[in-house]
Amino acid sequence: MNATPILLAWSGGKDCLMALARLRADPRWRVVALLTTVDRGEQRVAMHHVRRAILAAQAEALGLPLLEVPMDWPGGNQAYEEAHRRALAEARMRWPGVRHCAFGDLFLEDVRDYRVRQLGLAEWRAVFPLWGEDTAALARRFVAEGHRAVLCCVDTQQLDAGYCGREYDGALLDALPAGVDPCGERGEFHTLSYGGPLFAHALRLRRGGTVLRDGRFQCTDFLPADAAPR
Repeated sequence: MNATPILLAWSGGKDCLMALARLRADPRWRVVALLTTVDRGEQRVAMHHVRRAILAAQAEALGLPLLEVPMDWPGGNQAYEEAHRRALAEARMRWPGVRHCAFGDLFLEDVRDYRVRQLGLAEWRAVFPLWGEDTAALARRFVAEGHRAVLCCVDTQQLDAGYCGREYDGALLDALPAGVDPCGERGEFHTLSYGGPLFAHALRLRRGGTVLRDGRFQCTDFLPADAAPR
């Protein structure tokens, strides 16, 4: 049986990395590219605030092409959907036969329904390799399997800003307050994956400054270790 080509929506974080691991272990699928929304103005991954240079380094270490969706952020749902329609059209030209896109979503029904609906308008199908899994078990498995990540963004209305920049490891999971999802599925935090069994080599990162965005989101900057200070 020939594997079905599929895109993977990529934020650079742990959940989409685990989705990639699941897809690569399933002979039904062949991941052809990573699909990422990029803030055109700041040249960073939207929401996670990760630099494009880090995004490109991830794609290279994972051995996958990167399909960027540039847009002005925040641009509203209409702008987001139009940018993604253009990206999906480009994907069809570059990888004939691709009609599926996978996401690392875990349990938010409204998010899942939105993705299914929007892809359906373009005659695509959404795939959710991790859907419904126990997030505490998934978080521990991520660490146990040797995947490496850091917290790059924290919603200070849900979690203390001091967690931003920390390694996503067993000690952090032990320290998370009750009510905070271990995978940050409700937006409590976002992560940046930089090493582990899926990477040809671990990314060498240097921690930069930390800023509060929109009066709410604590973001820690990470740069390639050899990048000149700015």
